[in-house]
Amino acid sequence: MSSTAAPKVTPERVMSTITAYQQTYALKAAIELDLFTAIGEGANEPALLAKRVQAAERGVRILADDMTVQGFLRKENGKYQLTPESAVFLDRRSPACMGSIVNFLTNDTIIRNFKGLAASVRKGGTAFGQGDNAEPMDEFWVNFARSMAPMTGPAATALSRIIHASGEKPIRVLDIAAGHGMYGVTVAKNNSQAHVTAVDWPAVLEVAKQNAQAAGVTDRYQTRPGSAFDTDLGEGYDYVLVTNFLHHFDIATNEKLLKRFYAALKPGGKALTVEFVPNADRVSPPMAASFSLVMLANTDAGDAYTFEEYDNLFRAAGFKQCKLHSLAEMPQQILEAEK
Repeated sequence: MSSTAAPKVTPERVMSTITAYQQTYALKAAIELDLFTAIGEGANEPALLAKRVQAAERGVRILADDMTVQGFLRKENGKYQLTPESAVFLDRRSPACMGSIVNFLTNDTIIRNFKGLAASVRKGGTAFGQGDNAEPMDEFWVNFARSMAPMTGPAATALSRIIHASGEKPIRVLDIAAGHGMYGVTVAKNNSQAHVTAVDWPAVLEVAKQNAQAAGVTDRYQTRPGSAFDTDLGEGYDYVLVTNFLHHFDIATNEKLLKRFYAALKPGGKALTVEFVPNADRVSPPMAASFSLVMLANTDAGDAYTFEEYDNLFRAAGFKQCKLHSLAEMPQQILEAEK
């Protein structure tokens, strides 16, 4: 007669989750000190590194050791080196560096909202501040626009490949809640016939215009300041970009918004949506599924919607059946719906 031993139970997962904020702020400190760039440039020992980032040698050693424990650095014979991951995403010299996102994702408003998460669970929506995202919050969204652009690269490039400009005929693209503008800017940069109109609050659009200028597409980039809810969007667009926007609102609000966007498109025009799309079980894949919690903490009624929910939404607004495009090694997906 054989017996099966009970699996070993340890508190490691509980402890690592409770103390996860320590990892967050250690990485934030390393980014603020430009630790990864310094190591990439050759300051790979504590004394050299301390001098390069103008910090105490003891502090730098302990922080760099922790980054090694977390897997962002390697250490051999007392010298540090970047991992392939940190070389691409955390060294400021890399075109794909995404260090700036820490400025938004750890801002005081978001941290406060997560500290009060139990109250949000009881309420069923954010327990603090303005959670409908329908009115301007310049400081918050300008911070978003200045910080989060590096996250858009793969999705923006994928969008630009879906949008096809044929011959000399211009195509008109409406970018809803454009933020940093990088989705529309990338489309314009990669499609010489694309003319983009960006909609967002005036202060936020200033960031988008700067990015358009840096990309050399200002001659095909214009703005319409105001709210996606009531600003005159115009009509006759070939494409409307609705990127990371619908998750802020409930189903009924999204249906009203999508009807507005539908009206702005010409017949045969398409809506392209970038979103976190969890599976039907709502617990996988991990990052897309966990995004619902972000919406609970920060919005009145937002959510991470499944593909079936999005498909129903677009159909209710008049669109044809949705298509889902997966993005390699990215937690988001692109939904494509035709008028």
